[in-house]
Amino acid sequence: MQIDSTNLSHKRVLGVAAPIVLANATIPILGAVDTAVVGQLGQAAPIGAVGIGAIIITAIYWLFGFLRMGTTGLTAQAIGSGDKSETSALLVRGLIIGLVSGLILIVSQVPLFFGALQLSPASIEVEGMAQQYLHIRVYSAPAAIALFGITGWLIAKEKTRAVLLLQLLLNGVNIILDLLFVLHLGWGVEGVAIATLIAEWLGLIFGLWLAREGFNNGYWKNWVQIFDRSRLLKMAKVNSDIMIRSVLLQIGIVSFLFLGSSFDDATLAANQVLIQFLNFTSYALDGFAFTAEALVGQALGAKNRALFRKSAIMTSQWGVGSAVLMAFVFFVFGDNIIKLMTTAEDVRAVSHTYLPWMILAPLIGVAAWMLDGIFIGATRTTDMRNMMAVSFAVYLIALAVLLPRYGNHGLWASLIVFSIARGVTLGLKYPSLEASTDAK
Repeated sequence: MQIDSTNLSHKRVLGVAAPIVLANATIPILGAVDTAVVGQLGQAAPIGAVGIGAIIITAIYWLFGFLRMGTTGLTAQAIGSGDKSETSALLVRGLIIGLVSGLILIVSQVPLFFGALQLSPASIEVEGMAQQYLHIRVYSAPAAIALFGITGWLIAKEKTRAVLLLQLLLNGVNIILDLLFVLHLGWGVEGVAIATLIAEWLGLIFGLWLAREGFNNGYWKNWVQIFDRSRLLKMAKVNSDIMIRSVLLQIGIVSFLFLGSSFDDATLAANQVLIQFLNFTSYALDGFAFTAEALVGQALGAKNRALFRKSAIMTSQWGVGSAVLMAFVFFVFGDNIIKLMTTAEDVRAVSHTYLPWMILAPLIGVAAWMLDGIFIGATRTTDMRNMMAVSFAVYLIALAVLLPRYGNHGLWASLIVFSIARGVTLGLKYPSLEASTDAK
């Protein structure tokens, strides 16, 4: 399939982005519902436990986020170059990697979670509830990680409506079961974990059906190509770079919550409530970043520099507009959102104190989100890895300077500095990226 710059318009960008924006927006809604459901218990400890448990398991799963990102970039380039056999082979490779990785996590769960919880100086009550949550959630690991590969493949194929349907099913089932297990049956933190476990396995089954196009030809059974050494090495190089980048990013995010847990339970719970604001922002902006991955990757596969630049510019324009909208919503409705997520008055009061950071975050972070999408689509993963290392070092310096002096405000300020560094470092690399795209 050959493409050119004339078939790229704002209508096409929105056609690809709108379903993925809606799909991604349901993910933080789920996190908010998890928080709100346990928040109705009127205690800070369950909120903190779900927060710590969810961020640990999510961070571990997102160590395998390379599977979603690498699959999107490589598949988009295969589509752009018209390689149908490799397009199907990439789907099968993604499924195999996801299922095997999930099984490894299940086998290694005891030392893995013990080490993760030792890093968090939470209260004994919070830690005990978090352990219960983690040892249930881990059994959905094969499904959750394999879904990264399926989702990445669907995005590259511009089948974003299918991604929307997948997320609606997964998160809709999860929310319904949350309400049933926690509020009706009184299962507490364990109920939240069981709801997610069931939803993720159902999501995998539905995802395989949505990606059935990849199995409607003989290419997916071409095991010689699927396990071709040169293609596997290329995929391994892309994925290893993205994994290192993701590890550093997740260490930064996890360290944020763990450092926050050194404060009192109300501050820990407030940070967990406010993290949902960042999730709303990141998943909404990721919709346009994912669109950039698909369109930029196709342009690179077609060796079309004009289309490459146009794809980067158009998707970024919509990303900036979305960031401004999110900041406005948080400014006007932030307090109301906090009140919906918790009935604990002390948590509400602390959350209000740090709300201004949530208003600032979308405006500061949009450059990093969009450039991530552009570099993933181009599979320029070495630059992503190296620039994340630089940004992470800047984040550590910010923590060392700001946290002791300003407490939780310093913690939030350091996270904002991390976003700025990510955007600036990748921005400096963009000119060479575009220049490396061969003219068609």
